[in-house]
Amino acid sequence: MERLKELWQLYRRQCIVLGTFLLLLGAYGIRNTLKSTKPVTNQPVHQQKISRQPTKPRSTRICVDVKGAVSRPGVYYLPKDARVKEAIDAAGGIKAEADMKQVNLAKQLQDQQVVYVPLPGEQLPAGTGAASLEGSGGSNEKININSASKADLQKIDGVGDKKADKILEYRQQHGQFKSVDELKNISGFGEKTVAKMKDQLSV
Repeated sequence: MERLKELWQLYRRQCIVLGTFLLLLGAYGIRNTLKSTKPVTNQPVHQQKISRQPTKPRSTRICVDVKGAVSRPGVYYLPKDARVKEAIDAAGGIKAEADMKQVNLAKQLQDQQVVYVPLPGEQLPAGTGAASLEGSGGSNEKININSASKADLQKIDGVGDKKADKILEYRQQHGQFKSVDELKNISGFGEKTVAKMKDQLSV
């Protein structure tokens, strides 16, 4: 015991310093341990909500009127990039007597167009255009107001989008025109207007 007392007297200061250091070291270690074991809560992430208005899909189909020497003449709905051949196939194909020399099967169709397949010796009606080899709109070619599409009607001098619609509406309600002068029955087509475009038209 005397020996221990002597050692304590000699190394008391060093023991106190060492003990204090060990206590501080232990406290630091415990603090880090508690910090590492603390549960981590996920912070909510606020995402911006984007409101998208529904857009009206564009039409991917066109409407064409197939007439002449086909099995089932009528109105057909086809893909937007369809060709004359597809319109004729939809109408049941051509009749045996059809004159295909005047028909361009590869020509692309347009909405509200008339596809006409003629018989041998029959002249292709002006304004149909969709099936002709050369296409429509020749400088001296008259437009048949009974079979012309909206696009063909708009090629007439003085006929725009609205007037073309009026012609189509009148044709749908009253049937085919008996004469060009019958256009006078449509609002916006006066006597002078019809007289100016008469040379461009046929029935």
